[in-house]
Amino acid sequence: MIDTFDPRQILSVTMILFAIIDILGTIPIIIGMRQRAGHIESEKASLTVLVLMIVFLFVGEELLKIIGLDISSFAIAGSLVIFIIAMEMILGIQFFKEDDISSTVSIVPLAFPLIAGAGTMTTLLSLKSQYATANIIVGIILNTIIVYVVLKNVQLLERMLGKTGLGVVRKAFGVILLAIAIKLFRSNSGL
Repeated sequence: MIDTFDPRQILSVTMILFAIIDILGTIPIIIGMRQRAGHIESEKASLTVLVLMIVFLFVGEELLKIIGLDISSFAIAGSLVIFIIAMEMILGIQFFKEDDISSTVSIVPLAFPLIAGAGTMTTLLSLKSQYATANIIVGIILNTIIVYVVLKNVQLLERMLGKTGLGVVRKAFGVILLAIAIKLFRSNSGL
């Protein structure tokens, strides 16, 4: 794998991370957090997401080695997490529960684990086994910009999409995530 910029890889990584992060699908949750906390610091949340994803991209594999796991095993486990997230999005049910809202809402639970959570971290390691690191970093940066824009304009997006539009976007990305989960499982399990 050549570690050079490839627009196709960047587009693929960006779309996969966009689907996993599901910033549009989490708009209803973000709106609820903002109403309870009073204010969300878009800059702080976005910067935290960027740092978490880049750090995990570089040290996540070493952390796995310390506990005796390989990337394929982690990718298969991640594909199962992604599968569950996709089922949540498609079926409209909730397996993962959010913690209570506190004054640190911009960091916890918004930046982590809602935006840069287990599914995102697992996906990053899975992507590392298939794409050049430089292209993954560009995809992370592009997604952080999208996260920032959405957080800054969450009220406007809520009005534009409406409840039905948000539901459609969430279900569409759920189906995309389901396909990604199956692809990750197949490519790392040898099926």
